[in-house]
Amino acid sequence: MIAQPYQLYVERTDTSKNMARFYAMAIEPTLFGDVCLIRRWGRIGAQGQEMRHSFPREEDAVGLFLDLLRQKRNRGYHLKGRIPAR
Repeated sequence: MIAQPYQLYVERTDTSKNMARFYAMAIEPTLFGDVCLIRRWGRIGAQGQEMRHSFPREEDAVGLFLDLLRQKRNRGYHLKGRIPAR
């Protein structure tokens, strides 16, 4: 069971470079008792790509979540209001 919900949606836009990207992450439980970090990214308005990472412990998933958040913030991504539907 996950102690608290982890969800993130960030965007990076630059009209001079025709750049409009999003990056979304969420930590969710799996049917087998593990924890899954789900990452989605791509161009804003498109479905984009998805990658899933399974972990036996929530702490491991949260560690990767925070590392990826730090990387995205350093690259110019900014928080947005809500996570769009898939």
